[in-house]
Amino acid sequence: MDKLLVIDDEQSILDLLKVVFEKQGYSVKSALSAEKALKLLDEDEFDLVLTDVKLPQKSGMDILKYAKKTKPDIPVIMITAYGTIKQAVEAFKAGAVDYVLKPFDVEELKIIVKKGLKERKLKEENVLLKKELKERYSFKNMIGKSRPMQEIFGLIDKIADNDSTVLITGESGTGKEMAARAVHFHGKRKDQPFITVNCGALPENLLESELFGHVKGAFTGAVAHKKGMFQVADKGTLFLDEIGEMSPKTQVKVLRAIQEKIIRRVGGTEEIPVDVRIISATNQDLKEKLKQGDFREDLFYRLNVITFHMPPLRDRREDIPPLVNHFLKKHCDKTGIPMKRVAPEVINVFESYHWPGNIRELENVIERIVAIEERQTLTKKCLPDELLTPPEHGTQDQKIGPGFELDRVLDNQTVRYIREALSRSSGNMKKASSLLGINYRSLRYLIDKHSIKEER
Repeated sequence: MDKLLVIDDEQSILDLLKVVFEKQGYSVKSALSAEKALKLLDEDEFDLVLTDVKLPQKSGMDILKYAKKTKPDIPVIMITAYGTIKQAVEAFKAGAVDYVLKPFDVEELKIIVKKGLKERKLKEENVLLKKELKERYSFKNMIGKSRPMQEIFGLIDKIADNDSTVLITGESGTGKEMAARAVHFHGKRKDQPFITVNCGALPENLLESELFGHVKGAFTGAVAHKKGMFQVADKGTLFLDEIGEMSPKTQVKVLRAIQEKIIRRVGGTEEIPVDVRIISATNQDLKEKLKQGDFREDLFYRLNVITFHMPPLRDRREDIPPLVNHFLKKHCDKTGIPMKRVAPEVINVFESYHWPGNIRELENVIERIVAIEERQTLTKKCLPDELLTPPEHGTQDQKIGPGFELDRVLDNQTVRYIREALSRSSGNMKKASSLLGINYRSLRYLIDKHSIKEER
């Protein structure tokens, strides 16, 4: 129930307003003087103040200024029988949301109060949303204790406040958009729009309209002017996902927009200035596309000012246990069930699996388990068959490309096979070494070298 404070030096007006707004479902408190009103403002919380301008001793303007000083989000509506343009301007400058003349129309006043309360709620929701977005895309929600992720966190921290273009590479499902949002919400543009455009999801003509907008009649179906995402993202960040899918024709227009900070709508002639930070992402090797002539060299170097690579999940296996806990909590909270436990054998399987779909695939597996499993402790029996079936030879090989490091790939393969052998032998070291074709001492050395947790 919204709570109103009504102030007037005429008791009949107070009685009228109290009856009217209580019938509307509001809680109403009243005051005959500014002194009592100021006291009530100190003692209680109100959602809206409705005050007469002319009061004995202190005026309604004093109430307005005090309310805006102590509780800046509270809407204040001024009522007066002696209104002047100068007085109205002064009230609006001081923060009043509306200015009503006596004798007022009760129905009109109801609408004004309802509008004032609605605007306050929208402001509160906006503040909460910004807070939620900032928390969601802060580093604590980008899970990663591994060295590659810690390096990315450090880089994001360094680049967030400047306007340089950023290119994020990595396989599908590695969290490229999450990283882009972290750059935006960690920097000086955090209170401005973050707009995402998937360049691979739209054909060429629709992508141009999506990016730059169009004028009425530009093509069949263009029945009205439309802003493009460059314009919508003005003062904020435009995230161009799957940039490698963009056609050469659109690449030319994007290059011009980045260089000159000007766009032109499809079918239009007006040049519109825009101020956006560009972050792009791709799961393709853009340098290879350059060689093939499928991507413009000048655009590539415009996008490639700051680059970082999101590692695949198989290259950051130490992040799997905290990711599992994060997704378990997320989906247990979402479905309103108690937090489930995970048996060590499940973590062992997760750490041995290749995760071709990366973090997105891991979250999907957790969501599925939470949805269908009734038991409190999750064991291997809860896991889908594809996680338990050994992959065919060669399916876990990483392709040579951005971020490839031979030593790390070989170390990961070694760790994977040791974990699989330990899992099959139920932690028996002699059996595991026999399965791997090495002696016990060599296995012990590799376990210590790679800090592999043994399942016994």
